[in-house]
Amino acid sequence: MLDIADELHRWIRDGRTFAVATVTAVSGSAPRLPGAALAVDTDGRAVGSVSGGCVEGAVYELCVRALREGRPLRERFGTFDPADAFATGLTCGGELDVLVVPVAPDGPEAAAVTRAAEGATTALARITGGPAELLGRALAVAPDGSYHGTLGGPPGRDRAAAAEARALLETGRGGTVTVGADGTGPDGDRCEDPLTLFVEVGAPPPRMIVFGAVDFAAALVRIGGFLGYRVTVCDARPVFATAERFPDADEVVVEWPHRYLRATGTDRRTVLCVLTHDAKFDVPLLEYALRLPVAYIGAMGSRRTHADRARRLRAAGVTERELTRLRSPIGLDLGARTPEETALSIAAEIVANRRGGGGLPLTDTGTPIHHDEPRPGPGPAIRPGPGRLAV
Repeated sequence: MLDIADELHRWIRDGRTFAVATVTAVSGSAPRLPGAALAVDTDGRAVGSVSGGCVEGAVYELCVRALREGRPLRERFGTFDPADAFATGLTCGGELDVLVVPVAPDGPEAAAVTRAAEGATTALARITGGPAELLGRALAVAPDGSYHGTLGGPPGRDRAAAAEARALLETGRGGTVTVGADGTGPDGDRCEDPLTLFVEVGAPPPRMIVFGAVDFAAALVRIGGFLGYRVTVCDARPVFATAERFPDADEVVVEWPHRYLRATGTDRRTVLCVLTHDAKFDVPLLEYALRLPVAYIGAMGSRRTHADRARRLRAAGVTERELTRLRSPIGLDLGARTPEETALSIAAEIVANRRGGGGLPLTDTGTPIHHDEPRPGPGPAIRPGPGRLAV
């Protein structure tokens, strides 16, 4: 539900009563990842999506029922049966587990939504497996391990759940964990009556830093914002690096690229796009960037420019292993010509790198359309910085 935190926060401020359906698990070819949510208020208004349309109507009715009955509901949606004209299911052949909970204005769900909407890092852990009377109980967990709400039962249960949620929070990704009903922690599956928890992680948007205040950068800034990145443009030339030239950027910085990168915050989700194709900017920047644990590093330029750049980087001490992290020439082969087409090819490569895609036409592959696990960036985060939902 944290993926629609902004809308839900407005509903909370307006005093609306609503229920939220959240995808807690998927298998096979499912249209949405765990964490996708649909919310319905008592007036019948809806925001969000759990399936892209396949089972939206049925989930909407589950939300209405949860509001009417005042209790959590759980449902699994499997494959659509074409022989049954009234059947509800996924035409793509996958399965979705959906948890529906009425949201109390003073409950942990509301607390987590508020924190996420305000840009703070938070986790929301909810019981999705265990005794029926515990279904949907939740904790909102802060980075320091403090929590709001209760799962019921012995105090150790809340502490163990908060510790598991905090551990996921530190990785920036949510998931499913198991704790013992008596609060024994992650080995709960070997204990009597284990509880399954689905943990969502809400975090500030990931960063995209575009080096080089050029026309290609203006197009990339727009598509980066569309993909949910917080976009910074950096260039050492004040005549080009202006807010007027990049109105869609979250910030425009006048500074030598390598100096800015050393001073700013990055993490495993950060994307670095080097569009200057000028050795005096690129080499000191990439020498430092290729040693950072970030998600993606790409550099613009011809193959001749790339060969010269690689030679200079080797001379500066960059290893062959470090050089393999550099995507250059930047982008996928789309035959792009215009700045907008080039930005699309760069964005496509970033998404493929993030999700583990091969960048090939789906028509020519037999691989799954949706990959089960996003591809993580190398290594842990090393510095806090500005970077919402990561599950």
